[in-house]
Amino acid sequence: MSAGNKATYVKHNNGTIIQAIGLGTYTSLGGDCERATLHAIDVGYRHIDTAYFYENEAEVGQAVRQKIAEGVIKREDIFITTKLWSHFHEPERVEYACRKTLANFGLEYLDLYLMHWPYSYVYRGDTELMPTDAKGEVELSDVDYLDTWLAMEKLVELGLTKSIGVSNFNSEQLTRLLANCKIKPIHNQIECHPALNQKKLIALCKQHDIVVTAYCPLGRPDPAKKQPNFIYDAKVQAIADKYKKSAAQVVLRYLIEIGTVPLPKSSNPKRIEENFNIFDFKLDAGDHAILDTYNTGERLIKMEHAVKSKNYPFHIEF
Repeated sequence: MSAGNKATYVKHNNGTIIQAIGLGTYTSLGGDCERATLHAIDVGYRHIDTAYFYENEAEVGQAVRQKIAEGVIKREDIFITTKLWSHFHEPERVEYACRKTLANFGLEYLDLYLMHWPYSYVYRGDTELMPTDAKGEVELSDVDYLDTWLAMEKLVELGLTKSIGVSNFNSEQLTRLLANCKIKPIHNQIECHPALNQKKLIALCKQHDIVVTAYCPLGRPDPAKKQPNFIYDAKVQAIADKYKKSAAQVVLRYLIEIGTVPLPKSSNPKRIEENFNIFDFKLDAGDHAILDTYNTGERLIKMEHAVKSKNYPFHIEF
């Protein structure tokens, strides 16, 4: 890591701070997640993002506790985000779910607990993450996310988490939540990359002092198909060459500059380092103009099984 590459931090509406990039851990299992987290902490990451749904909270916790034991970090140096899954939305299940998550981590508190989706599923047991009926359709329930949120506010009062936030909330859901909450969300975590740059939703979040974290920031690159084009296109490669960076680094830098905290997921040590090494250059207006042209509004994560829920978030533009 170059000496000039000092990661910047972002301040939340409750005064806490977070590193402007995080390690994403979705689909990282079987020891990969633990190894990735250990390496990321050594590289300098101080922000790790996971979720109950990813089934790797224990691996993240193991790595974090090891690095604390080694004296590499103190608990307060690292920001850990995880998420309440949709089958735990009934208010009486929320504290239970959070305590279960803390037991998975082996930690005493979370830095941030997000509501993973605004819609909910029927509860069929802790491990039935996608409960299905006889027809094989996911069983949706109609818990109001405001009721879930009120139960999440109690977690802050109990000291189980320092902060709470949301994920995948659209502009209408966010506005309704802001009008009815005691504790304001500090984050909205959303899919965001050059093909879905989310500038309208980012602007709304900024207006309310809510930080946007960007999942799938690199659009799930597929080298065989040379997709997405914003990673493999010659125009982006030319920008990368100009700064002696990779196309992925250019995209992550773009996401930071448009007002998000990207969460690139990797278990490859070199890629983990590369993704972090984005704080020693800045894009110019011309670079932004090129990257803006890739915005098609096309989502990778559509969650179409939940389309019948009254709280499905993607029926509107943002």
